[in-house]
Amino acid sequence: MAAPYKTGVANLPLHYGKAPPWLFQRMVKLAREITIVIVSDFGAAEMLRRLSHPYWFQAFGCVLGFDWHSSGVTTTLCGALKEALKGLERDLGFFVAGGKGRTSRQTPTEITEWGERLSFDPQPLVYASRMSAKVDSAAIQDGYQLYHHSFFFTDKGSWTVVQQGMNETNRYARRYHWLSEAVTDYVNEPHSGILAETIGAALNLVAAESAPARTTITGIATQEKPEKTLLELKKIKTLSLPARHDITVSDLHPDSLSKIILSTYDRQPKDFEHLLGLEGVGAKTIRALSLIAELVYGVAPSYRDPARYTFAHGGKDGIPYPVDRKTYDQSIELLARAIRRTKLGISEQNDALSRLSRLMK
Repeated sequence: MAAPYKTGVANLPLHYGKAPPWLFQRMVKLAREITIVIVSDFGAAEMLRRLSHPYWFQAFGCVLGFDWHSSGVTTTLCGALKEALKGLERDLGFFVAGGKGRTSRQTPTEITEWGERLSFDPQPLVYASRMSAKVDSAAIQDGYQLYHHSFFFTDKGSWTVVQQGMNETNRYARRYHWLSEAVTDYVNEPHSGILAETIGAALNLVAAESAPARTTITGIATQEKPEKTLLELKKIKTLSLPARHDITVSDLHPDSLSKIILSTYDRQPKDFEHLLGLEGVGAKTIRALSLIAELVYGVAPSYRDPARYTFAHGGKDGIPYPVDRKTYDQSIELLARAIRRTKLGISEQNDALSRLSRLMK
């Protein structure tokens, strides 16, 4: 199975609450009809590609009737899709696992249950779910704490992840999209398109320029004696970091990290991906090893926010590249075509098309 193709990030104002029952019921109905049409006409893999596309996902949520710029569009749309496809999964060859909060932690179990029912090996999918969350919470430390993780997959083994983190300080949410095509590396430049505002500096260990840091971090975890690593951490606690650092040492506690440092040394992960995938290795462990790599060994990671990359369809000012109008128009047409072909009533179709039309202006 191919490793992930990370297709983008979206920033949304952080809104609390949930969709009222009357709206959610209609979102479920429309989501079911549109999904059936797209999967029937273009295949389940195409539905994955669309959900992995930040712009299309946002447009889909708007067409269903949810607030266009609210963080709730992510959790509500994913929840509506999961509810909509109940009982249709086998017929469509399209499945949904995970969700918000506690439900997100059930993702591996749900994937495994489908594997048992359909007689396929669920472990590559479980690994993809786990690693995508690990990368966006530990390898990228941008101030957003993950609280939503939805995993869409086909009976052929392809998958898409839509997950979201919140930053209660700036009151924004950030959405991360993954698609299991094209890219063969979880930890090196997994982004291909991003829809987001930047936040300044962020620890970004999946940037291309972080490759030396990833190698050094893995070397520290596997080759240095744990006692030396912990000693270096205690020294770092007394340092004043340069002003350019947004990564501070105030919440690093060498004593509490000692068990994890000993464990990583004992298990000898062969590379950064395997290190990141180890149980117990999270944001604090990675940040601690990253600081040692930079301050002790002089190998700095990237501190650029991954949201600096691109817009999913390019930027209107031509940066980093001109808008791909053909792809953009195809996205709009696909959604409009799906709406027209649903079994909804004329008035419901017109309402959905009207919402899509407002997005195009």
